[in-house]
Amino acid sequence: MTSSAVTELVCAHSPDSDDAYMFYGLATKKVRSRLVTFRHVLEDIESLNRKAMQGTYELTAVSYHAYPYIADKYVLMAAGSSVGDGYGPVLVSNRPMAPDEIKGKRIAIPA
Repeated sequence: MTSSAVTELVCAHSPDSDDAYMFYGLATKKVRSRLVTFRHVLEDIESLNRKAMQGTYELTAVSYHAYPYIADKYVLMAAGSSVGDGYGPVLVSNRPMAPDEIKGKRIAIPA
């Protein structure tokens, strides 16, 4: 006997433009299925990383740094990644600094 029940998957991602681009087809229902629907949750990437460590969502965006910590709960998809030149890390300062001025400075890294 075949089941006609529709499964809802929670799809968590950030509201950033790269995630918006990756999830556009699902969010606008241009990608449709009789078997699966998607409910979107928008959060910042740090919150998504932390919730992924708890296995909160069925489908979630995470940073590459977080993946080794959640590999027991999630598998990376073959599509939907944003990596490229100039993506970071980004250093933020209260004044403009030349690259040679950074040496010896204390730098904070989010955990």
